[in-house]
Amino acid sequence: MGFPSKPFFCSLFLSTFLFVSLSQSAPDYSTLIYKGCAKQAFQDPNGVYSQAISALFGSLVSQSTKTKFFKTTTGTGQTTITGLFQCRGDLSNTDCYNCVSKLPILTDKLCGKTIAARIQLYGCYILYEVAGFAQISGMEMLYKTCGAKNVAGSGYEERRDTALSVMQNGVVSGHGFYATNYQSVYVLGQCEGDVGDSDCGECVKTAVQKAQVECGNAISGQIYLHKCFISYSYYANGVPRRSSSSSSSSNSISSGTGQNTRKTVAIIVGGAAGVGFLVIFLLFARGLIKKREDF
Repeated sequence: MGFPSKPFFCSLFLSTFLFVSLSQSAPDYSTLIYKGCAKQAFQDPNGVYSQAISALFGSLVSQSTKTKFFKTTTGTGQTTITGLFQCRGDLSNTDCYNCVSKLPILTDKLCGKTIAARIQLYGCYILYEVAGFAQISGMEMLYKTCGAKNVAGSGYEERRDTALSVMQNGVVSGHGFYATNYQSVYVLGQCEGDVGDSDCGECVKTAVQKAQVECGNAISGQIYLHKCFISYSYYANGVPRRSSSSSSSSNSISSGTGQNTRKTVAIIVGGAAGVGFLVIFLLFARGLIKKREDF
């Protein structure tokens, strides 16, 4: 018997490749959460508004490589447009840029040429308003989602509320962002980058109260207000391993996940390679034995 045919090696290589690809998968920060589009479209026969928005988007995207929040104004007079972007506090600069860079195209696709728009992705959002657009309260709820599954048994709501309370205090001391876990409940809160600590605390407090009322004992919930958002999830088997809770030093969460991913890849690749060498060795030995028997 000779060496195995090529399809065997191809399948072994393909399996290794698939294992590596799956183990390297990361959260998709570009997942759409919600869109908010003004009903009124702007009249732009000379393309003035289009040029101003294009310049605005270009400025926001370029700044996303350096910071996680940026607000600016472009245009003059009635064509003045104010816009901003914000990334989640636990994103790296690279992830922030990759998220924000998708927003201009999505905004045009989902809202068209409206006088105001807000597109919220899992990892970032963008907002722009033409001068004179009616302002809304920072506490106004824009979007909510509650887990379809409820948590059975006593004590869950108390644990969730304690976790939310810790987060509510942490987001103030963390100057706008905080994430932590408490007894199998993972919580995260963030305020818009130009909101002061006191107003941030009030905004998050309002979001927490809405979550308690709107989501009840749901396994998870996300509440998006105009100036802040909160998120929580319950894990029956314990919160997936993360780095310690973060506020301003938020990269610890993502870096911990990255280290675990690299370890998983190394183990899978090493294991697959070891199995491959073992199979080749056994087949080679079998071929030698067969040759001796032929003599």
